[in-house]
Amino acid sequence: MTAAERAATRQQTRIDRLPPMGDTLLDVKNLQKFFPIRGGLMSRVVANVQAVQDVSFSLKRGEVVGLVGESGSGKTTVGRSILRLIEPTGGEVIFNGVDITKLGKGQMRDYRREMQIIFQDPFASLNPRMTVSDIIGEALQIHNLHAGKERVERIAELLRKVGLVPDSMRRYPHEFSGGQRQRIGIARALAVDPSFIVADEPVSALDVSIQAQVVNLIQDLQEELGLTVLFIAHDLAVVEYICDRVIVMYLGRIMEVAPSKDLYTNPKHPYTEALISAAPIPDPTVKTKRIILEGDIPSPIAPPSGCVFRTRCRYAIPECANVVPELRMVGPDHFKACIRDDIL
Repeated sequence: MTAAERAATRQQTRIDRLPPMGDTLLDVKNLQKFFPIRGGLMSRVVANVQAVQDVSFSLKRGEVVGLVGESGSGKTTVGRSILRLIEPTGGEVIFNGVDITKLGKGQMRDYRREMQIIFQDPFASLNPRMTVSDIIGEALQIHNLHAGKERVERIAELLRKVGLVPDSMRRYPHEFSGGQRQRIGIARALAVDPSFIVADEPVSALDVSIQAQVVNLIQDLQEELGLTVLFIAHDLAVVEYICDRVIVMYLGRIMEVAPSKDLYTNPKHPYTEALISAAPIPDPTVKTKRIILEGDIPSPIAPPSGCVFRTRCRYAIPECANVVPELRMVGPDHFKACIRDDIL
């Protein structure tokens, strides 16, 4: 059987095991994740780190959506909560019509074939005691996919797909560069033919010269395999390049959602405006006015009342402290969480 025939067979198998339920693949509703802080002799919960609060969004099949924000905004927590690598405190994660937050461990295993992750640190996410063949083949073994010679051929095929030679399967992670290790991580994520991937800052730990190669690889694989991708990043230039839509988060809440081009040319939220102004432009002739956000991001243990961004917003008014702004439409597929319409 040729590689093309095997790919067609795997695609048909995916369709058979998980029949499509409309255009929306993932629908996140009012997602919450709190981390308890315990203290005292009885180790009682004395406070909560409110990492994610009432986050709602959806992803269509084959769409690449960026999730951006400062460090501490809750991006990675959202990604891991969706995959149930950490259990959500509340809300729903509806994947292909099924709320996976209500599934048991046995039922969830079947869905893990469809939902994979590319980790931020390619070295920390690979077992140094395992060869590349064992690392990629582990998922195949867990899900009883392929065996014997067929499994070896599948691993070789994956390595070629991510730009590595099949002989790499006999080597260990420390024998590769950072970019090559990330390619191994991508191959591992693709091993079980997922339909949805969370890419958790997949290039932030790489040299700048390697970042473009990995981003282009992810983009090519997404187009070839028809993957749906949640691309978590803080590099706005990368997000603009690869994503169809962008979700902007701040202190556990969504501030703005818009198509990529609209967001970068016409931001509607003050936080998005500040983020874009801080992004470097590779053209020395273009002059931009940097918007400096005063102070640090507040503690998620005790976030500000009302709009969580108000303490650093240059457009804030007294009413911002009393109202939690809803995410509302301000243009075609463009939403913002701000009570003011007289700005931007």
